[in-house]
Amino acid sequence: MQIAQKVSITVTPDMMQALRDSVNSGEFATTSEAMRDALRVWRRQRLEDAERLEALRARVRRSLEDPRPSLTADEAEAEMTRFAENERNAAVDAAR
Repeated sequence: MQIAQKVSITVTPDMMQALRDSVNSGEFATTSEAMRDALRVWRRQRLEDAERLEALRARVRRSLEDPRPSLTADEAEAEMTRFAENERNAAVDAAR
């Protein structure tokens, strides 16, 4: 087990009230437990954000490296219209 370290933080009255409410409702045993949970959520969110950003960067790289020719604005709009029509048709067929 890791050795715990004590820190001191300053929070707004609203944040402190939310912590106290969580403890008073029995959701957490102590404000420290609530803060540790908040830090775990914060770390997980940062990891997920980093993973999403890397996925976006990979898509951009693949797009930039795509050897197919670029479309003109008119060609792109026609492709999007065709795609939307196909999606609408598929939705109508699925509803039948």
